[in-house]
Amino acid sequence: MQVRQTQAERRAETQRALVVAARQLFATKGYAATSTPEIVAQAGVTRGALYHHFADKMALFAAVVGQEQTLLAMAVNAATAGEDQPGPVKALVAGGDAFLDAMQDTGRRQILLVDAPAVLGRARVDDMVAHNGLGTLIAQLDTAIAAKAIRELPVIPLAHLLNALFDRAAQAAPEELADYRKAIKALIRGLKS
Repeated sequence: MQVRQTQAERRAETQRALVVAARQLFATKGYAATSTPEIVAQAGVTRGALYHHFADKMALFAAVVGQEQTLLAMAVNAATAGEDQPGPVKALVAGGDAFLDAMQDTGRRQILLVDAPAVLGRARVDDMVAHNGLGTLIAQLDTAIAAKAIRELPVIPLAHLLNALFDRAAQAAPEELADYRKAIKALIRGLKS
């Protein structure tokens, strides 16, 4: 007996197919060089289905960006969570390393660091980051300050500066990445009380 999908399941499956296809094309070709006919062909759906689920290509791109930011936040959280808590400063370093590891996907760098600010605008990207990974970084900094592991500094500006530092390091050439990691560790350790 064949189980029939509900309308909600079909809708979710179509949305997922569109996001997966769009992610692959945006990652390899970039936003500007990717067309909606390519996306629907890759997803195996109609243009009508695309516009039923997303207002336009930019809305689909925003969904891809949101998904990438969620995956990135999950990687950082996984590196800093667990039973064997390494201490607040080591957790900050481990989170930075996890971020850089996750950003080694060239498609993710293209989507998040090149196209997202250009397509969605810096303010919208900052808002999306605030709802994903920045909260984890702010919580880590609050914990480190409360434990007196780092100096008491304004947390929000510090989180934004560290976030920019991690983004810049993620754009480094692979042969330069070890030096960026070393510099980041030194800067974070320099925050110690």
